[in-house]
Amino acid sequence: MLACPCSAFNLRATAAPANPDISDPEPEPKVRKLKGSPQFNRWYRARALRSGHKLERPSHGTGALEVNPSAQRTSETLSLEPTSTANASDREVELTDSGKPIYMVSDGTGWTAEHSVNAALGQFEHCLVDRGCPVNTHLFSGIDDVERLMEIIKQAAKEGALLVYTLADPSMAESAEQACKLWGIPSTDILGPITEAIAAHLGVSPSGLPRGAAGRNIPLSDEYFRRIEAVEFTIKQDDGALPQNLSKADIVLTGVSRTGKTPLSIYLAQKGYKVANVPIVKGVALPKGLFEVDPEKVFGLTINPLVLQTIRKARAKSLGFGDNARSNYSEMAYVKGELEFARKVFAQNPTWPVIEVTGKAIEETAAVILRLYHDRQQKCSMPRISKRY
Repeated sequence: MLACPCSAFNLRATAAPANPDISDPEPEPKVRKLKGSPQFNRWYRARALRSGHKLERPSHGTGALEVNPSAQRTSETLSLEPTSTANASDREVELTDSGKPIYMVSDGTGWTAEHSVNAALGQFEHCLVDRGCPVNTHLFSGIDDVERLMEIIKQAAKEGALLVYTLADPSMAESAEQACKLWGIPSTDILGPITEAIAAHLGVSPSGLPRGAAGRNIPLSDEYFRRIEAVEFTIKQDDGALPQNLSKADIVLTGVSRTGKTPLSIYLAQKGYKVANVPIVKGVALPKGLFEVDPEKVFGLTINPLVLQTIRKARAKSLGFGDNARSNYSEMAYVKGELEFARKVFAQNPTWPVIEVTGKAIEETAAVILRLYHDRQQKCSMPRISKRY
């Protein structure tokens, strides 16, 4: 049986052998029993493939899978053949709860594959949160030869995984596609279709080289150094430091404590924007520089008081303050009072857009800010974030 190429695998699904005369010398865990069902069929197939058995697959419209126990357990060949569905409902299989595996394969860093999968998984939060449809993701980056790629695809077949890949080399991508078809693995090529579309649009063939490849020497551009400078500037301007430099910032964020100003600032800085953030604290005067900078640079952040109180309690606890500690930092009356104080500041500066961050990821809030920022800079009739390459 092929060794697992990823240490993160969590193989917990087990199935009773189809033939009672064939027994596993290792004791089986006590788990619940589930009769034949579509879920049973998926798990039965995954178990069979992991065990190295010959798999017989039914034709379309049938629902049972049978395993030929006479096949060698060490065989790496997967044979798919039609079979009958008779007595499938009489079969009982021992199962343990486990997430469905998703393999992400890249010849680069895997950033594109990982973020694409995460974005898609966001559409299933309604069942991921309560473990109604648990998922295990596994990232394989730097896969730049066919042999390693085939090892991963074989393991994906044994695990019953979905394979998602971003392979810049067309021959590698084609190998992945053909292998997945051969072994019946559901797969998605994220990079290929859009690369082909851009190639057709530009009338230029792609290089076929992943980022960081030996034959791809990309000089350090001015944009790279701007990003470094932006990160350094943003770190120095955190939490209201050096207010005299607010005029040098591209974007200024302001809001009460724990509205996500610092992580949002760093995220924007990594995109090349110099960001300063200024905290609003009830009873503390704001720096004059905040009202002297271009108001189109300033963005206010607000949040639901109940959510803010929860975040502040967690923050206080992480700093070592117990539940009995006397502090108004996370008391609801103080939280509401501080948010009301911030609301009045925003009302006095109507040019500042105020963004509700409750329930938003950093990326979502950043997208709103950048869209508004670029709209103001470029006076676009349609909302957009423009960039020239």
